[in-house]
Amino acid sequence: MSYRLPNKKFWKNKKVLVTGHSGFKGSWIVIWLIKLGAHVTGISLKPVNNPNLYSLANISNHCESKFINICNFDKLKNEIQLIKPDIVIHLAAQPLVRNSYYDPINTLEVNIMGSANVLEAVRFCDSIKSVIMITTDKVYKNNEDGRSYSEDDPLGGHDPYSASKAGAEIVIESYRKSFLEEQKVSVSSARAGNVIGGGDWSKDRLIPDTIRAWQSNSILEIRSPNSIRPWQHVLEPLSGYLFLAEDTFNDLNLCSYYNFGPNEKDIASVKDVMEIASSSLNMLNIKYINNFKGLHEANLLSLDTSKSHSLLNFNPKWGLQESVTRTINWYQNYHDGESALSLCEADIKEYETTFSEIIK
Repeated sequence: MSYRLPNKKFWKNKKVLVTGHSGFKGSWIVIWLIKLGAHVTGISLKPVNNPNLYSLANISNHCESKFINICNFDKLKNEIQLIKPDIVIHLAAQPLVRNSYYDPINTLEVNIMGSANVLEAVRFCDSIKSVIMITTDKVYKNNEDGRSYSEDDPLGGHDPYSASKAGAEIVIESYRKSFLEEQKVSVSSARAGNVIGGGDWSKDRLIPDTIRAWQSNSILEIRSPNSIRPWQHVLEPLSGYLFLAEDTFNDLNLCSYYNFGPNEKDIASVKDVMEIASSSLNMLNIKYINNFKGLHEANLLSLDTSKSHSLLNFNPKWGLQESVTRTINWYQNYHDGESALSLCEADIKEYETTFSEIIK
């Protein structure tokens, strides 16, 4: 098996626009891009969680931040024309399944029309060569039939979040074929999900909920412990996004939709993840709810990543045990006084070092 790393020569001095840079994945990718030598500008809303990685890692000191709602097309278009980026990585979204039930209209507006606004703004900025639109592994019509979904499977969405991201995929494909291909702008979508890593404090996510229970020494109730998900450390899909931007920058033939997920052996249940996390934290107060009655969430979801393996040479390195352990260690070390930025930089360095050793 061969491995690759983001190409520092490619990214050096590239002007990169990251939407959603104040979020969890957005903050991580800004830190990595800065390390690679890129000039980064971020467009997003201000962080809503407290604490949040954007503030703790002082992301505003490392890139120019523009706090704009992507649903405001005129402001978005004007800012993108001023920034004149080479590459756009679109992460801005309403990212939570359960939130989409409580506020479906906002979810649909942000995830569908927000994506359309980004693509429409790209049409009027002639500096842009490559656009990476981040959606989710939940875009597929999930029949829970036991197989892994590949990129050509039908799109769907039971919950408003999944539906909004499937809708965004249709918009992305339309803009690619109707406008941007002809303008020689590469547009691709990246589908990944169930990402873990230090610095996530979102509600209704497994690891952040676990950390909150650990810190408060309270009982942690786990719904649907037997649900299967393609868990992966945040650096895995982010590396895929960077590869995709690199490879499509001068090659429109590679523009497409790509799955980014773990190796098949690392697709695991909620309970599997909790056993690793709770062991690292010495947590005893866990209550598993096997017959959870509430908002619908898929019980089984896995991805076929053979396309990204073959065309992008994307091969994840950190398996489930290491991904969960590293994530828990991040929170423990932060709790003990280490800085959020240094912890992220250390994980990125270790990830790159691991790959470099394999490549040798």
